[in-house]
Amino acid sequence: MFARLAVVVCVIWGMWAIVAPSRVTAESDDVRDSVVKIYTTQRRPNFARPWTKSTPREISGTGAIIEGHRIITNAHVVLYASRVMVQANQSSRRVRAKVAAIAPEIDLALLEVPSKSFFEGRPALPFAPDLPQLKETVNVYGFPIGGEQMSVTEGIVSRIEYTSYRYGTRGLRIQVDAALNPGNSGGPAVIDGKIVGIVFSRISGADNIGYLIPVEEVDMFRRDVADGTYDGKPLLLDQMQTAENEALREYLKLPADRGGMMITRPFEKDDSYPLKPNDVILKIGSHAVDRQGRVEVRPGLRLSFQYMVPRTVKEGRVPLTIWRDGKELEVQAPVKRRYPRVVPYLRNSYPPYFIHGPIVFTVGTQELIAALGTKAPLVFAARGNPLILRQFDRPKFEGEQLVVMGIQMFAHPIREGYSHQTLGVVTKVNDTEIRNLGHLVKTIHDAQGEFITLEIAGSYERLVFRREELLETTNEILEDEGIRRQYSEDLAPFWESGKSGG
Repeated sequence: MFARLAVVVCVIWGMWAIVAPSRVTAESDDVRDSVVKIYTTQRRPNFARPWTKSTPREISGTGAIIEGHRIITNAHVVLYASRVMVQANQSSRRVRAKVAAIAPEIDLALLEVPSKSFFEGRPALPFAPDLPQLKETVNVYGFPIGGEQMSVTEGIVSRIEYTSYRYGTRGLRIQVDAALNPGNSGGPAVIDGKIVGIVFSRISGADNIGYLIPVEEVDMFRRDVADGTYDGKPLLLDQMQTAENEALREYLKLPADRGGMMITRPFEKDDSYPLKPNDVILKIGSHAVDRQGRVEVRPGLRLSFQYMVPRTVKEGRVPLTIWRDGKELEVQAPVKRRYPRVVPYLRNSYPPYFIHGPIVFTVGTQELIAALGTKAPLVFAARGNPLILRQFDRPKFEGEQLVVMGIQMFAHPIREGYSHQTLGVVTKVNDTEIRNLGHLVKTIHDAQGEFITLEIAGSYERLVFRREELLETTNEILEDEGIRRQYSEDLAPFWESGKSGG
C-alpha cells in the first residue's frame, strides 16, 4: 500500500513539476510581452546659464503597456526629456515616443507611441482591482543595470502606508522586499498577471527595500490627466497634531471614546474659514479618526486620515465632523491642489530669464536652492536673502515672485566696481516695488530717466547704471556670449509691448 502511495505521490509530483512551471512560464511570457525598456535623453535646467539647458544625459527605465495604447512609467524616467525611445522585450528596434502626461509630484507619466504597429502582439496589462494583502507575493519586471535582458524578481508585500511623495504631495505607498536597482523604475509589479503597483524608488544601502505606487494612485493620476493637464491631488493644508496626550484631551474636553486630529494653525485666518485653532477632526466623511490620526481602510489596515481626502472630496470640499467647545459640528472644509509657495517648484519646466546689460534676471525656485548644496544657503541666510528666509512662505499677494539676479554678471566695463550680487533678490527698480519677473521687465522697458537703479534685499550693494548704456551693451553681450534671445519666450509680451506683468 505504501509503495503504491509513494508511486502516486511521485506521479503527482512529476506532473506538477512538468505542468506547473509551464503555466508560470506562460503567465510570465504574457507579462514580458507588455513590458518595455525606455531610453531618455534628459536636458535639465542650467541655473548658471538659464538661457540654455544642461549637457544631455542618457538614462533608462522601464514601462508597462496599458489600455489605450499607452505606456505607464515614472515621471523621473522622462523628466526634462528631449527625446524618448521605447524598446519592446526581445526586440532590437527602438521606437520614438512622446510624453502625453506627467505628474512629478506623484512620480507618474504616460507615454504615447505614434506607431500603432508597435502594440501588435503586445497586449495591455490589466490593473488589479484592489490593494494587495500583506505578505502576498509579487513579481517585479524591469530592465535594471547589470545586463541587457529583462529581469524578473520576486518579493512580498511588507508594508502599506500613506506617506509623503514630492512637492508636499502625499499618497499611498507599498513596500516590497523584491530586489530593485536603477533601471527598474517605472516597471510593473504583478500578481496573477495584473499590475498592483509601479516601481518608483528603493532605499540604497538597505537590503531589498523597494517601493511601489499602488494602482489606486495610478487610477487617480489617469483620471486627472484625462483633459491633458495634471492638476494635482486634493489636500488639506491646515497644520495639525494628534490628540493623544491626556492633558491635551482634558483641556479640549474631548470624550474618551473620541480620537481625532487637532488643528493648530488653520490654512486661512479669515472668519469665513470653517476650521479654527483647537478644532479636532473626529471624522472625515463616515470614517472615524483615531487618536493617531488614522482611519480604518479595511480590516487590519489603518492609514492616515488624509488618505480619505481625495476619496471624499466633492466640488472642492471634504465633509468633516469636528469637536469645538464641547460640541460636535459638521463642516465642509476646502481643499487645495498644491501648497502655494513664493519659491515654487519648476515641475518639469525651465526657469524664465531676462538679460539686460550685464545682468541676468530669473526667479527663485526650490530647484535653484537645491542646486546650491547644503552650505551655501546658510551664507545667503546670513546676508538676509529672502530666497532662503522665505523659502517655504506663501505669496503675500497673487502673482508674487522673488526676482533674483543670476549666479554672476557678465564681464563688461559698465559693471566695474560691482560684485556679482549672486542670487540677490531685486526689490525695487527706480523706486518701483517689483512684484514678479514680468513686472520687472515691464518696469525696465518703460523707464525714461537717465539711470536705472536696482535695490536688492539684505546685505547687497545698490546698483546704478546709465539706462542708455544698458540698452547698448545688451546686444554686445548677447552676441559675444552666443545667446540667441534676450529673454525666455514667456516674457516676450512684457518687453516687446510693455504689457503689464503684475
